[in-house]
Amino acid sequence: MKKEKKADKSEFAVINTGGKQYKVSAGSFVSIEKINTKGVEYKKGDKISFDKVLLVDDGKDTTIGTPYITGAKVDAEIVEIGRARKILVVKYKQKSRYLKRNGHRQPFFQVKIISIK
Repeated sequence: MKKEKKADKSEFAVINTGGKQYKVSAGSFVSIEKINTKGVEYKKGDKISFDKVLLVDDGKDTTIGTPYITGAKVDAEIVEIGRARKILVVKYKQKSRYLKRNGHRQPFFQVKIISIK
């Protein structure tokens, strides 16, 4: 039986998008919050770049931003656009016959990280 070698993930970055931070490396897939930009509608296959890079580590030295690294950029491609599983939101007050049920599905982008610059 032959063992497959995994790609070396020594280079990584931490990006900020959608109010959350994600640790990414080249070739990895990340599910992020849907990006809403005025007048721009994203579709499958579009390229996006993240310029809010908080940290870059290339295996030898680490660069930490204050709060962001100027000139650093992470390029990605949208692989899938979808919505997450439904969560139920329930509001209930006892002894008052009050019950409200509501469902929510959060939209997301599945992106593939192409490069870290």
